[in-house]
Amino acid sequence: MALTKYRLGELLQLEDTRNSDGQYTLDDVKGISIQKVFIETKADMEGVSLAPYILVKPSFFAYVTVTSRNGEKITLSYNTTNDTYIVSSSYVVFSILRTDLLDPEYLFMYFKRPEFDRYARFNSWGSARETFSWEDMCDINIELPDISVQQKYVAIYKAMVANQKSYDCGLEDLKLVCDGYIEDLRRKMPCEKIGQYIKPKNARNVDKSNDCVVGLSTQKTFREAQSRVNRNDLGNYKIVQPYEFAFVPTTDTWKVLAFALNKSGHPVVVSPIYEVFAVDKATIVPEYLSIWLSRKEFDRYARFNSWGSARENFSFDEMCNVQIPIPDVKVQKAIAEIFDVYNERKAINERLRAQIKDLCPILVKGSLEEGRTEEVVS
Repeated sequence: MALTKYRLGELLQLEDTRNSDGQYTLDDVKGISIQKVFIETKADMEGVSLAPYILVKPSFFAYVTVTSRNGEKITLSYNTTNDTYIVSSSYVVFSILRTDLLDPEYLFMYFKRPEFDRYARFNSWGSARETFSWEDMCDINIELPDISVQQKYVAIYKAMVANQKSYDCGLEDLKLVCDGYIEDLRRKMPCEKIGQYIKPKNARNVDKSNDCVVGLSTQKTFREAQSRVNRNDLGNYKIVQPYEFAFVPTTDTWKVLAFALNKSGHPVVVSPIYEVFAVDKATIVPEYLSIWLSRKEFDRYARFNSWGSARENFSFDEMCNVQIPIPDVKVQKAIAEIFDVYNERKAINERLRAQIKDLCPILVKGSLEEGRTEEVVS
């Protein structure tokens, strides 16, 4: 069959069943994120009656009509589970009336495209708050291929999502192994102060030959320096050689210690306010130390041991007082290799997530092109 044009309202029906009998509790209350997923509600529910809340049964959609100050997106999701949720009465809940013409998961793919976010924002109306009403939703004109074509492209999407989720589960299992091994070391080995194994570095970029200036992120990585850096005036910046560390001593801004290990293979330069140090590689493997400094426990330690009035700092002297277990270098390298595998797989998983995010527009476009091809052939 060829593509067929519909007004979306012909294919949908509004759902307004309330939780009047109190069957569903606080555990069933959901909110929706701009990532198009149901989330645990962030609202203060103390003393709130759940009787007027609307039921979102399996295969139902729900969305928030307000689109202003919402990241240029519409907050919408689809219940893919076998559970029934309840949402605020300010939400709009609907289902597919004509499942013979429109696959619910195909419609969700349609909604997840950036094009739909832009459409919803452009067609939102109001003064103090702009809204994309149920009437606006029903007024959408949509072209649909045959239901079998829709289901074909939904199957492709679901296979990709299932693959990513499987990879995600394996990644979490590997993370548990890594964390468990580290905790086991901490319990079984005495800890030593690292001060005797680290050395402060203060080499400056005096000849201004290195313009590879970087900043530090709270994700424990180097990042691109902010645009306000004057790249023609880097003479006072500190040089960080390969496998040296840099950290921001100020901790009260982010509540974590921003640091990174230079694994780029070439020197970089950082702000003169940063602390830079090297490790005695004969005793401590840099990647092994990086693992310890990346732990949430260390962030809490750094905050607790930061001092100051206007700004709290975790100094190099405080870094020297950090205690960690220091096993044989071979053991350290083995642990670092496991974490390298974890980080590599984590990066692959992030790329998979990005690909899936970009997949919906491609699949919807592909389904429409296939429908047009069938029209030409017929």
